[in-house]
Amino acid sequence: MQISDFLSPTEVLIDLRVADKETLLEDLARRASARVNVPAERIASELLKREELGSTGMGTGVAIPHARFPELQRPFGLLAKLKAAIDFQAIDGQPVDIVFLLLLPAAAEGEQLGALATVARKLRTAEELKRLRASRTTAQLFEAFVRASLAN
Repeated sequence: MQISDFLSPTEVLIDLRVADKETLLEDLARRASARVNVPAERIASELLKREELGSTGMGTGVAIPHARFPELQRPFGLLAKLKAAIDFQAIDGQPVDIVFLLLLPAAAEGEQLGALATVARKLRTAEELKRLRASRTTAQLFEAFVRASLAN
């Protein structure tokens, strides 16, 4: 599975301003809702339920909030670089400034599970994160992420 299967340049946000994790998840849910035809309140609710199980903050300033929906036929992604890092209760205790929202079909076939693994792999190295954090436009951020994807 390639990143381009579930992320397009129009689904990249830069300098997103949010005060906390809940506000961020609600904002991302609202933005994703129009693209996937699932009510924003339901997306936010599912994301918050997932966070209750344990933070999706994977460390090094990165979070991959995700949830499953029976209506979806394929994964959907939204990449955001925050203006200021926020507390996400990440496993390393560090604030988060790079967020990849991932909405998945409820039927967790291997390909859909691969989407989460693909995103996590792309956001794991310091060099890749440095390129993402240096991006100043949505086009640069998308290109940096796609380049990271092609390198792995």
